[in-house]
Amino acid sequence: MVKFSKELEAQLIPEWKEAFVNYRQLKKYIKNIKLKRLLNQSQPPQQTFGRSIFDSLRFVINKLYNSHNDNNMQDFIQVKKTITEESEEVYETELAQLFVEEDEVQVFFAKLDGELNKVNQFYKKQEIEFVERGEILNKQLNILLDLKQLLSNTRRKNHSLRPSNTEIFPHSPGQRSESVGKRKNLSDSEVSEMDEVISTLERNGLSFVNSAMRVKTKKGKPQTAIRIDIPATTPTAVTSMLWEDLVNSPMKAAGCGGEVFNKRKIQCAEKMIRSAFVELYKGLDLLKTYSSLNMVAFTKILKKFDKVSCQKASTNYLKEVKRSHFISSDKVVRLMDEVECTFTKHFTNNDRKRAMKFLRPQQQPKASHMVTFLVGLSTGCSVSLCCVYVILAHLCGIFSPNTEQAYMDAVYPVSSVFVLLSLHLFMYGCNLYMWKSTRINHNFIFEFSPSTALRHRDAFLMCTTLMTTVFGAMVMHLLLRAAGFSPSQVDAIPGILFLFFVGLLICPFDIFYRPTRFCFIRVIRNIACSPFYKVLLVDFFMADQLTSQIPLLRHLETTGCHTFARVFKSHHPETCHSGRLYVEITYLISFLPYWWRALQCARRWFDDNDINHLANMGKYVSAMVAAGARVTYGRQDNNLWFAIVFITSGVATVYQLYWDFVKDWGFFNPNSKNPLLRDDLILKNKSIYYMSIALNVVLRVAWVETITHLNVGPVQRRLLDFFLASLEVIRRGHWNFYRLENEHLNNVGHFRAVKAVPLPFRDIDSDN
Repeated sequence: MVKFSKELEAQLIPEWKEAFVNYRQLKKYIKNIKLKRLLNQSQPPQQTFGRSIFDSLRFVINKLYNSHNDNNMQDFIQVKKTITEESEEVYETELAQLFVEEDEVQVFFAKLDGELNKVNQFYKKQEIEFVERGEILNKQLNILLDLKQLLSNTRRKNHSLRPSNTEIFPHSPGQRSESVGKRKNLSDSEVSEMDEVISTLERNGLSFVNSAMRVKTKKGKPQTAIRIDIPATTPTAVTSMLWEDLVNSPMKAAGCGGEVFNKRKIQCAEKMIRSAFVELYKGLDLLKTYSSLNMVAFTKILKKFDKVSCQKASTNYLKEVKRSHFISSDKVVRLMDEVECTFTKHFTNNDRKRAMKFLRPQQQPKASHMVTFLVGLSTGCSVSLCCVYVILAHLCGIFSPNTEQAYMDAVYPVSSVFVLLSLHLFMYGCNLYMWKSTRINHNFIFEFSPSTALRHRDAFLMCTTLMTTVFGAMVMHLLLRAAGFSPSQVDAIPGILFLFFVGLLICPFDIFYRPTRFCFIRVIRNIACSPFYKVLLVDFFMADQLTSQIPLLRHLETTGCHTFARVFKSHHPETCHSGRLYVEITYLISFLPYWWRALQCARRWFDDNDINHLANMGKYVSAMVAAGARVTYGRQDNNLWFAIVFITSGVATVYQLYWDFVKDWGFFNPNSKNPLLRDDLILKNKSIYYMSIALNVVLRVAWVETITHLNVGPVQRRLLDFFLASLEVIRRGHWNFYRLENEHLNNVGHFRAVKAVPLPFRDIDSDN
């Protein structure tokens, strides 16, 4: 049977962990009470005369107490509730004479009171926030429904609208609609209907623009309609402009039924409000779980106290716990019911089953044994094929100094791409496993759907399958060469393999983790289009991964160059390794990941107005300078460029190490109780953190080897470059765990357990 403490650890909300009952600490107090009683019972009567008398009296009292019914239990424990000036409930326990002389019991109930007060205050605070959020969402929904009504009325009257700044509406809604009605010769009922719609919209917070729109109907008669402006609360000025021109959409073609409202933006507003309702429901469900788990914790710990003290003094305390706010309040349950009804009615056309799929999405299914079996099978196959390839390569003389350069140019780049990618997937799988083991809520941080998010076994399966395919293709390539096939035909195998995986990546069919593949493509698009997209955590996290995969990007460019040269006959393959264009592309690829990351920092500074983002951008600028200097030094090997490379790379490395430890990992806090670390640590063994600091420093300075220019052969040189690139991938995977650990602890510090969804409409009386 699983102990409740472990069950509680497994079920509690990680971001609210500090707000839960500290069950383990309360158990320690219970243990202290038990040890103290055992110690008293083991003492000889002659040494503790007063104590033995007290024990005898206690024994008599216990007997008398046990003979009474439960109505007299409250005589032993009195729980008083007081209301503070801030309208907060504060509980304090007074012990009867039975327990007065036992300090351990007093300490236990003092701690228990503190835990009860903590739970109540946190619950009440979260409840108030969710109720306020629900009221805001209801207002947003009312605005959306009124807009739809106005759009429906516009369609019904078959208006085609065109902006005009020549006419000004009067101040009040009634005057506006009356003025419009006179111009349009509308009936009194139509004017009244329009006035009602306008008034409803203004009550919901819409402000009107002082202009009119002059349009032409199909008969060619000019008419006038109302134009409104809908401000936004989205975090950026760019998205604010999206809603500012909601009713200023371009005219559609004549006769196509042009509308005052852009239908696509109305649908976008509906999607935002729907997502906000889903997050509200999720938060309410978490708060309901919080209440039930804490109630069980109080019940369990008080039962343990009864067992140790041989009393039933907890009965009265449990009555007060059940009367406390976090148990007695029904606001959360009622609000959940309201959200269910509202969501079912307005977003799923009264289809409750479909509504609950949104509100309670399917959790991630349990790991399949088939996935585990396939991981083991593909791992064994990849290792076996790797050994076969090494033996064949040795027999064919691939590792000898006289090896054919054409073979290395055709095979090495594409194999390096897939091996480095597989290594990165393996490290990511290790990250997923560690994040799950330490209860770091990575799906919430990355805003991944729990039902489709990648698991560590899936990452390992992708890694091992990729490696099996690559090593199989490399073995086949060597066998065909040894069989006497034409090199031009055999060398097409790496290109075919490359095109196959590109096709699999963009495959629209629901096979081989389509949600993950499409998410990857979407994130890469956001990175490549920086700074035009708002930067999310998953975007800059992936961009950081790309800065560690510059060798992979270089090999990817070489692979693409060879593929086009052999398939489309556009150029000679030798131009992929020499010439001015090759040098320019090398500079571009060395700069591009850092450039994207710097643009993301600039965009985040523009959105958040935080100077730290500009400082972070400086880190990537220094990395670009160092990367450019190293590329130039590879072409101009002299003392001047050696000094430039050493200085620029040294400055960039110090900058990066500072940012890794202080900003990304949160270490080197001078006021921390853990020297050189931070106060909160997820891993219990602190020595792991110190070893990680040392390892990160060593792997950060691995660039020193690239400027030493060791006298080795071309094959050994490429193997050494591949080894250094692999070390950088390992360093990045190592960095990922502590980066997300720090992000998780920041969420815990602010109790962020649900996503804050921006809303499309702004209240005209609000400053936010």
